Amino acid sequence: MMNGRVNANREAIVQFAVLGENRQAQGIRAVIDTGYTSFLTLPSRIITTLNLTWYMQKAF
Repeated sequence: MMNGRVNANREAIVQFAVLGENRQAQGIRAVIDTGYTSFLTLPSRIITTLNLTWYMQKAF
């Protein structure tokens, strides 16, 4: 089970850690919605810092 909180803007906020290739951890605070589908979008700097493998990259 994941715990979180709701902020003043009524957004659901969760905190967790993403582990990199060498087991280094990066703390993440994220807004999720009720349609969460198990995918997480990370900023490219976190992907680079943790040496993660890109699954997909799109420009918006």
